[in-house]
Amino acid sequence: MIDFMTSLFRIPPLHAHPAFDMQLHGPRTLLRMLEAEDWAAWHSLRDLSRDYLEPWEPKWPEHALTYGYYCSLLRRHWRDWRSGRAYAFGIFLNDGQAPVFVGGITLSDIQHAAAQKGTVGYWMGRPFAGQGIMTEALGLVCDFSFSTLKLQRLEASSMPSNGASKAVLLKNGFEQEGYAKGYLQIRGKREDHLLWGKNNPAAPKKEPPADVR
Repeated sequence: MIDFMTSLFRIPPLHAHPAFDMQLHGPRTLLRMLEAEDWAAWHSLRDLSRDYLEPWEPKWPEHALTYGYYCSLLRRHWRDWRSGRAYAFGIFLNDGQAPVFVGGITLSDIQHAAAQKGTVGYWMGRPFAGQGIMTEALGLVCDFSFSTLKLQRLEASSMPSNGASKAVLLKNGFEQEGYAKGYLQIRGKREDHLLWGKNNPAAPKKEPPADVR
């Protein structure tokens, strides 16, 4: 008799996960998983951009810029990637020379079955803000979500005062769908957020009901 657990582990997964070394390429940007060798660039940019980023992010822990904290992030990213729960990308400006680290973008809370959706979040370093880089990066993640992962919906949130984030979402076809009071804790305080959504443009359109007389 075949051992039940042995046969169970031979069953292929319902959803194949992209390889760890997968890259997403745009005209100006390269998206890939961060590695240990990116520590210096990550630390430098986060440190330089701290005052710029803190108003929009959860409260930074005291060790937020340490190598140990960075390694804990990488471990979580690897676990999430392997399980298919989330995909975290470093954003690199690729102008034909050595790629320059400029920010990060994550597709998280991935659900299949009936939901078939994920949530996007992102941050951009101060020196590179306002240059259209995040607009391109989000577009790459949208394509990855719909074409590779076969998701049918993406969601996002932004604080009402964050005009830059709102512009990035609008340029990528997201629509504002709601307003959530006290939605997330930012810098130790519950903050209201705008709720955004985008459906897979390739999904079949729902036919209107037939006119019953």
